[in-house]
Amino acid sequence: MKRVVVTGLGAITPLGNTIESFWAKIVEGKSGVGPITKFDSSKFKTHFASEVKDFNPELFLDKKEIRKFDLFTQYAIASSDQAIKDSGLDFTLMTDDQLAEVGVIWATGNGGITTFESQLEEFHQGDGTPRFSPFFIPKMIVDIAAGAISIRHKLRGPNYCTVSACASSNTAIINAFDTIRLGKANIMIAGGSEAAITKSSVGGFNASQALSKRNDDPQSASRPFDADRDGFVMGDGAGALILEDLDHALNRGANIYAEIVGGGMAADAYHLTGTPPDGIGAALGMTKALKDAGINADKIDYINAHATSTGLGDLSELNAIKTVFEGLPVVIGATKSMTGHLLGAAGAVESLISILSIKEGIIPPTINTLNLDPSIPEGLNIILGKAIKKEINYVLNNTFGFGGHVASTIFKKYKSGSF
Repeated sequence: MKRVVVTGLGAITPLGNTIESFWAKIVEGKSGVGPITKFDSSKFKTHFASEVKDFNPELFLDKKEIRKFDLFTQYAIASSDQAIKDSGLDFTLMTDDQLAEVGVIWATGNGGITTFESQLEEFHQGDGTPRFSPFFIPKMIVDIAAGAISIRHKLRGPNYCTVSACASSNTAIINAFDTIRLGKANIMIAGGSEAAITKSSVGGFNASQALSKRNDDPQSASRPFDADRDGFVMGDGAGALILEDLDHALNRGANIYAEIVGGGMAADAYHLTGTPPDGIGAALGMTKALKDAGINADKIDYINAHATSTGLGDLSELNAIKTVFEGLPVVIGATKSMTGHLLGAAGAVESLISILSIKEGIIPPTINTLNLDPSIPEGLNIILGKAIKKEINYVLNNTFGFGGHVASTIFKKYKSGSF
């Protein structure tokens, strides 16, 4: 099978709207959390989130296009445009046959929920006459971001959306990886976007007891593995990756960030929203990713944990890591402590972190965790407080979603001629 490398990155995040600004704040251990500005949250149990700040869609779209697209699609277009530029690709110079070898697999968990909510509010506040926007359906449906990226660049390769809750964008990356290594495309744009900080989302997650309610100190609310954690912090944004057949990348002299070598998908088969205490599904996903990469567990230097700051979820994942990496010195980090939880976009944004960790030789910190939960299994090497410098050859990135979805990816330092 073909080898697949990463040649471009793009980011719209609560910590910055470029790769450079995002990475700098991740390494510094900054929090992107603050008061909710997208609606009046005063009557909700949670008044804060990790919102994208200072996003200007006019840098990427004209005003007519902006009206056509929900915010999650605007984020998708902006981050993918960045990644394309970063890769050095110029699709305008490609022939139709070449464009047929370029595809898009884009993920989201909630799609155009902002549009859905606002249109229904307008309907119920009116006289009952259905005055819906002609853009309502195409703005709302989850696949439209993938379609919009494809249309924008005239890309005629495989094109679809993956939806597996908070595992969605890791699933998209695995599918794009498989598409290239099976010879069904030369280049894939993969990632995910989310713009779900809305009344219905926050209200719904509050009702399910999933969100932190640390309203007096929101910047420290996302605290993975901490004994005092009380739920996750919602975030929005997008991450985009350009995946490319290695030979194609070498032939055009592309800059290579890393190689993607493994992807594992599994299911907890346990509960609609909960995770099994022993982490059996997570352990299976990680084991499948290692098998797919053709490596043993001792090769992994860093695990970017899913670690949302939920009581049972964090422990379930750590029990799974203990099962797979028993006795190994792998470093475990939880970057959601800084970004919050970007739901369907989490896997893509955390893939950016994983790849840049390899490139820069830096493992970002887990912030806010001051008092490790005594229930955590012994012998795990969790990084807290500050980033550390370390040569990294392999990173494993975990994502899990409501419904029991599991997706784990493995990235490797690219070395010319190495396998």
